[in-house]
Amino acid sequence: MRAQSILSALPILGAHGARILQSNDDGWAELYIRSLNSALNDAGHDVVLSGPAENKSGSGSTDIEPSPRTSACQYNSCPANSGPVGSNATNPRLNWVNSFPVTSVRYGIDTFAPQIWNGQAPELVVSGPNVGSNLFLSVPFSGTVGVAVYASHEAGIPALAFSGASDGTLAFDTNPVPARSTVYAQLATQLTNAVLDSGAPYLPTDVFLNVNFPKVEGDCTDPSKFTWVLSRINPGAFSEDDVETCGTDRLPTESSVIDAGGCRISVSVGDSTDKTTAPAEKQAVVLQKLGSLFTCLP
Repeated sequence: MRAQSILSALPILGAHGARILQSNDDGWAELYIRSLNSALNDAGHDVVLSGPAENKSGSGSTDIEPSPRTSACQYNSCPANSGPVGSNATNPRLNWVNSFPVTSVRYGIDTFAPQIWNGQAPELVVSGPNVGSNLFLSVPFSGTVGVAVYASHEAGIPALAFSGASDGTLAFDTNPVPARSTVYAQLATQLTNAVLDSGAPYLPTDVFLNVNFPKVEGDCTDPSKFTWVLSRINPGAFSEDDVETCGTDRLPTESSVIDAGGCRISVSVGDSTDKTTAPAEKQAVVLQKLGSLFTCLP
């Protein structure tokens, strides 16, 4: 399916235009984050991007003040000797920070976004989509998750972390745009709009959503074929009960959702204090707000 037809295949929900701050760990000039930037803007949101100047995957919650660059940014997206932070030459809403993902979202919240929004804070932070999945054991080390945890725990801003199993890095100016980048952008926009449509407060305190998309291949190239499953990050053998849904009080792990195939997307309610699964009472709030979106595993 061509990118243009994919863009029109999935209806955009009626979310209000929100102030959204974007970041990631693959770099500000990675195609996945730029495709989502376009989709969120097309959906009527007011979007500011603040990402690392280069790929910083696997850096978790590392936060170090940026240092001046001596070489060009990722994909030659900024010239050498550009300083510690910078912006796109023609679009001040696209910004880079020469440090780690958490540092870049911190600068977005504290510096770039207030300049664009006249001192107002983001209403939502959207991280990713990551190039590659972030499931279970990889979650604590993920910079994509680190961004969402910083926003929700340290800054008190609700946050979503998106990751896609279709990997392979791509430059922001890749042409034509492959289906995987466009499909992930459309799906991430759908969930973002659903969260916003559910009304403020969008998520409980100290909670982030860890969202993993399966590979875009085979039957899973049409956004309308994907379904959403409420899941948990870590196995629950020694955990308290989860929220009761689908006839059980134990949610499937996000890994089992992805392994089940069938274009299923895992949505885990993460605890921002330790990057594990949030307790049942917070899962219940998310289920109540987004319940119409979720389906059960067979």
